[in-house]
Amino acid sequence: MADPKGFMTTPRQLAARRPVGERIHDWKEVYPGTPGRALLPIITEQAGRCMDCGIPFCHNGCPLGNLIPEWNDLVWRDEWQSALERLHATNNFPEFTGRLCPAPCETSCVVGINRDPVTIKNVEVAIIDKAWDDLRVTPQQPPWHTAKTVAVIGSGPAGLAAAQQLTRRGHTVVVYERADAIGGLLRYGIPEFKMEKSVLDRRLKQMILEGTQFKTGVNVGVDITGAELREQYEAVVLAVGSTVARDLPAPGRELNGIHQAMEFLPQANRVAVGQEVPDQITAAGKDVVIIGGGDTGADCLGTSIRQGAASITQLEIMPMPPVARPDHQPWPTYPMTFKVTSAHEEGGDRVYAVNTQRFVGDEDGNVAGLDIVEVRFEAGRFVEVEGTEKHIPAQLVLLAMGFVGPEKAGLVEELGLELDGRGNIVRDDAYATNVDGVFACGDAGRGQSLIVWAIAEGRSCAAGVDTFLSGTSKLPRPIGPELRQLLA
Repeated sequence: MADPKGFMTTPRQLAARRPVGERIHDWKEVYPGTPGRALLPIITEQAGRCMDCGIPFCHNGCPLGNLIPEWNDLVWRDEWQSALERLHATNNFPEFTGRLCPAPCETSCVVGINRDPVTIKNVEVAIIDKAWDDLRVTPQQPPWHTAKTVAVIGSGPAGLAAAQQLTRRGHTVVVYERADAIGGLLRYGIPEFKMEKSVLDRRLKQMILEGTQFKTGVNVGVDITGAELREQYEAVVLAVGSTVARDLPAPGRELNGIHQAMEFLPQANRVAVGQEVPDQITAAGKDVVIIGGGDTGADCLGTSIRQGAASITQLEIMPMPPVARPDHQPWPTYPMTFKVTSAHEEGGDRVYAVNTQRFVGDEDGNVAGLDIVEVRFEAGRFVEVEGTEKHIPAQLVLLAMGFVGPEKAGLVEELGLELDGRGNIVRDDAYATNVDGVFACGDAGRGQSLIVWAIAEGRSCAAGVDTFLSGTSKLPRPIGPELRQLLA
């Protein structure tokens, strides 16, 4: 274990972010340098807060099963290379999760029963950022090649994790991406201020040197058919994500200026890295309303602030969550509590327990505002509260209400894949679909979820594919049948 008294003598401390007045004028990460560099002066003491708890519930809180107490102890002992090896043993991309994961491991930390939990996520990103700085992250080429071929459709975290695992196993892996660059939502969904794309690019370079092949600008199901894929490859992995956005069919939805978040964010990300976007959707000088209180809504908020919005209001139909863990969500479950992201520190108003009645337009057909009303949850449904109607001005409305499954037209329909009641691709415990040799992982199979789940599913799916191709597999399976059944 680390410092035997660390959890009692050392208070929890997080890395300091750059001042709000500085960071809203650029697109760089909100931490000075990188999150890992910002943490180094305090990271040894923070790792030392990990106690000898006996049963580390953080393992259960993390879908990847990260060996958290082990690498906390190694960091405290200044054994950074060993800590990196422990971290990479369960997580292909800790620099992604260390920046983007909401850290369910921390809410299940034993220290967190009656004290502030260990800063697990911060220690994780410090380990990997220091490893990149010290040039200790190197390609891991397979010792032999199996001559088996695999196509991975989609280059988000699930697809990349599956591809890297299968490449290291010795299979020939080709990743297809319909966008012009690899990364999926990591590339065009996550703003620069949360993760600069250089973080993604350096990992992709490692994967290329290991042997993974990437093909961009290929819309599988259109440019190449499912039948052609099955003919060319011995296994196909669908990691296409949950990309059908939930809509809001309120009166006036057809007005100009109402956009899905994933129409707005990719354009902003392209401009942030120097690309030109004709007719860009921008918040500059506008009253912006964001409908949806999750991470995507927060991304829209931070982006709108940097674009120079006149005002920003974020609407959420659910009531404001409590600041402290509620009694009906006891440790070690993940509690729904009030969170302040870096974007929320920067500005904007949050309004809870309201519903949009209608969008109001001007004479030119552009959105000019919204009529909203307060709601309360009764008998399993939301009920409007009379007399609470209100009008909010808006020249830009962004819908950030989540996603409802993978796109059905094209590859899914062409392959004849079975779907569950939520519209997600059905797969068995080996992540195999009803079509022989076709596998599915990530949001396409489990529905919209966290990046840590996507990586875990990609790793588990790779084990299923490897078994299908080789008869057996030594690849780890972070999510086994028992856990998947429990979480179904």
